[in-house]
Amino acid sequence: MSSTADTGVRLGLRENRAQFALLVVVNVCVGGLVGLERTTVPLIGTDVFGLTSDLAVFSFIIAFGLTKALTNLAAGALTARFRRKQLLVAGWLIGVPVPFALAWAPSWGWIVAANVLLGLNQGLTWSMTVNMKIDLVGPARRGLATGLNEAAGYTAVGATALLTGYLATAYGLRPAPELIGVVFVVAGLALSLVVRDTAAHVALELARHTDHSPPTGPAAGLAATFARTSWHHRSLRGASQAGLVNNLNDGLTWGVFPLLFTDHGLGLAAVGLIKGLYPILWGIGQIPTGHLADRLGRKPLIVSGMLVQSAGFVLALVLLDRPLLAGVTSAVVLGIGTAMVYPALIASVSDHAHPRWRANALGTYRFWRDIGYAVGALVAGVLADTVGLNATVVAAAVLTAGSGVLAAWWITDRRPVA
Repeated sequence: MSSTADTGVRLGLRENRAQFALLVVVNVCVGGLVGLERTTVPLIGTDVFGLTSDLAVFSFIIAFGLTKALTNLAAGALTARFRRKQLLVAGWLIGVPVPFALAWAPSWGWIVAANVLLGLNQGLTWSMTVNMKIDLVGPARRGLATGLNEAAGYTAVGATALLTGYLATAYGLRPAPELIGVVFVVAGLALSLVVRDTAAHVALELARHTDHSPPTGPAAGLAATFARTSWHHRSLRGASQAGLVNNLNDGLTWGVFPLLFTDHGLGLAAVGLIKGLYPILWGIGQIPTGHLADRLGRKPLIVSGMLVQSAGFVLALVLLDRPLLAGVTSAVVLGIGTAMVYPALIASVSDHAHPRWRANALGTYRFWRDIGYAVGALVAGVLADTVGLNATVVAAAVLTAGSGVLAAWWITDRRPVA
C-alpha cells in the first residue's frame, strides 16, 4: 500500500477529477459514433437498398449486438494481459473505418460488416471508460461515477441521432449524416492517447479491500466468473437478466420505432427527435439517478426503472393515433426508466464483485446486457414479420415488466465500504 501512496495515487472523484473529466469526454465520442445509426440506418436498409423483410433490416443491429457483447466479455479477460489504456486505444483504431463504410457502402453487407467493427469499437472503448472511472473513484462513489460515464455516452448518442435526423432531411440519408462520425473517431483516439492508465488505482483498492480471501487463480478467471455472474450468484444473476432486457428494449426501439412512426406519417426530422430524446434523457438522467443509487441503494431504482420502461411501450401504442405525441411521450418515459436502471445495475455488479475479479464480472454483465441488442433485434424482426410492429411493442412491454419482477426477487443491496 505504501508504494501507491508514495506516488501520490488516491481514490476519489475529486482527487482524480482531471483524468475523470478527460474520460467523460472520451465517452462522449464513444456514444457519438454509435449515435450515427439511430435514425438513418434502418431507413437506409428500406429506402436505399430496398430491403423488404424487417428481420433483414434489423440484421445490422444483430451484428452489432453480438460483436459488442462478445467484446465486452473478452475485454474483462484482456485486462489481465493488457493495460486499460492500450485496449482503449485499440478500440478507437478499429473504429476508424466505420463512418466511411456507413456513408458509402455499396451494398447492405458492407453496412453489416461496419457494425461488426462498430461492435468491437464500442465493446473495447466503452468497457475501458467504465472500468477506468470505477478504478479512479473507489467503492463509495461507483453509482455517481457510472452515472456520469453513461450520461456522457448516451447523451451523445441522443444528440447525434437528433442531428443526423435533421441532416438527413436537408441532405439525404447519405453521406452527410454519417461523416460527422469522423470527428468522433479523431477526437476519441487523440484523447485516449493522452489519458493515463489506472493500474495503480486498482492496486491501491486491492491493498485496502477488507476481503482478504477472495477467489484466486482459476476461481477468479473468466470461466468461473462468467458462471458466478450469470447464474450462481443470485444478485449478479438478477442484474444480468435486467441488463439483457434493458438493452433488448433499446435494440427493439432502434429498429422498430423509425419504421413504426414513418408508417404513421412522420418524417425524418420527427423520427430523429423521437430517437434522440430517448438516449438524451437516458444519458442526462443518469447523473441524478447514479447519485440516488449511492444514497438509496441499487435495487429500488432497478425494479422501478424496469416497470417505468414497460409503461413507455404501452404509451407508444395507446397514443398512436397521434404519432408525434406517442413517439415523444414514449421516448421520454423510456429514457427516464432506462436512466433509473443503467448506473444502478453497473454499480450493483461492482458492489458484489471483488476487485480481483471485478473486470471479468463487469465484462460478463456487459456481455448479457449488450447481447440484448441482438436478441431485441432478432425478436423484433421475427415478430414484426409475423404479427406486425404493434404486437412487437406489446411483447416488449410484457417482457420488461417480467424482468422487473425477477429483479425484485433476486437482487439484494450490498452497501459498499469506502
